[in-house]
Amino acid sequence: MKIHYFIFLLLTAVSLQAQSQSDSSSFLDRTEFKIGYYGNILWDNGLSVGAEYQWKEKVKIKERNKGQKRITKQLLFHGNLGYSTNFATQTDNGLSTYYGLIWRRTNTKGRQLNLVINPLGYYRSFLPETYEVKGDHVSKVSLPGRGYYTPSIAIGIGKLRKDKKRSGWYLNLQCSLRTNYNAGSLAIVSLHYGHRFNFKRKK
Repeated sequence: MKIHYFIFLLLTAVSLQAQSQSDSSSFLDRTEFKIGYYGNILWDNGLSVGAEYQWKEKVKIKERNKGQKRITKQLLFHGNLGYSTNFATQTDNGLSTYYGLIWRRTNTKGRQLNLVINPLGYYRSFLPETYEVKGDHVSKVSLPGRGYYTPSIAIGIGKLRKDKKRSGWYLNLQCSLRTNYNAGSLAIVSLHYGHRFNFKRKK
């Protein structure tokens, strides 16, 4: 219940920040949607969708002999929803969601560095057909599995496609900590690759 409360507070903060912007850019101008692959390639693979909202941006321009050097630094709110499965055994299926902040640096050529922290994360596992025994009675368990609080951090690279509807790609290495896992914690390392889209743009 607590995780849903924190997620609600984060989304409310994003909404209030969007409404308080003093410039003319709209919420959709500042929001990019993304879709991509995530998993660890060998056994756990899936698909994720999400969104990023630009909260703060700072642009620094330096004059060089070869022209201007433009460095853009951004802070973005973001959230993701994903589903993954083990195609080989079909015994490890899960739904995940996480919310947090991205620090992004973009250079003159559009190359990007991403640092991500997700204090709000949740993973729900789904087990195959499961039965429980109570005395002489055997019954089928409905939606077997359990949920875990799963914060995460990530580092990655990307490329900006300026003024394009498909606005860029990203490749992140993420480490998640699945808590209360067999009376301990389980670290999960995964790759995240995908593309971002800004649907307000025409190209």
